[in-house]
Amino acid sequence: MQTNGLVKNRILITGSNGMLGQRAVQFYSSKENIELLATSVEEKSVVDSVEYISSDIKNRDSIKKVIYNYCPDFIVHTAGFTNVDLSEKLREEAWKINVKGVEYIGEAARAIDAHIIHISTDYIFDGKNGPYDENANPDPLGYYGRTKLASENTLKISGTFFTILRTNVLYGIAPNSRPDFVRWVVSSLRNKQEISIVKDQIGNPTFIDDLVQAINKIIEFRKIGVYNIGGKEFLSRLDFTYKIADYFNLSKSLILPITTEELKQPARRPLKSGLLILKAETELGYKPHTISESLAAMKQELNL
Repeated sequence: MQTNGLVKNRILITGSNGMLGQRAVQFYSSKENIELLATSVEEKSVVDSVEYISSDIKNRDSIKKVIYNYCPDFIVHTAGFTNVDLSEKLREEAWKINVKGVEYIGEAARAIDAHIIHISTDYIFDGKNGPYDENANPDPLGYYGRTKLASENTLKISGTFFTILRTNVLYGIAPNSRPDFVRWVVSSLRNKQEISIVKDQIGNPTFIDDLVQAINKIIEFRKIGVYNIGGKEFLSRLDFTYKIADYFNLSKSLILPITTEELKQPARRPLKSGLLILKAETELGYKPHTISESLAAMKQELNL
């Protein structure tokens, strides 16, 4: 607990080289009253000047050694196998990372009374009657969603302190990773490339910086349980793309509306989805940016 600035929270961030992990590392690197350790499977950190150790969450001994040696108060678990289509093919790998990894982290956290903040997804739902609140019944369509639901259940029986943050359609600033949806749309349209965008998938896109703020609120208030974290606006992926094009003054004629079925992807997607965020707003004081505000922040920081 922080008291008069004397006691520091020790935070371990897993998956620190991913989009969310990078942003969380950048946020906490500048904070007083925080001791920070970043870990990811790669040999080196993509974020400069942060204490970093390489570890593989699929390896029980590897990740437990990191946790026991560092003894964090909070483990912000952003690592995951997030490729939805590849999850159908590489099922064993997806399960090892998304479920067994959480099990190993939970075992270590329980032994040292660490609090796990775990990132989950709207893909645990079937997308037939969203948006969903925290008490909605999960019914995943694909293997990725099944692993994420299993990871939530693993935490619930782990005997450790945990918070599950469910989110959807993440976008935002992470310069050292593959382009997010916004950067992909902007660069494609600027290069006069046609892009096919689904018109039948509904969600409330989540700005990464808002998710980091939610993580910080969980740590500040020491909240446990399940919280939905998303944006203010519910819209189709197509309308989100139109908003991006409008904001950056790009031609919408290059945006081709299609249905999810036409894409013929290996994994089925929840269509009418999205997450209701009233609980996070009332209990955490969570205040997400509008899409326009988020795009303005991205434009400024990334010189888009």
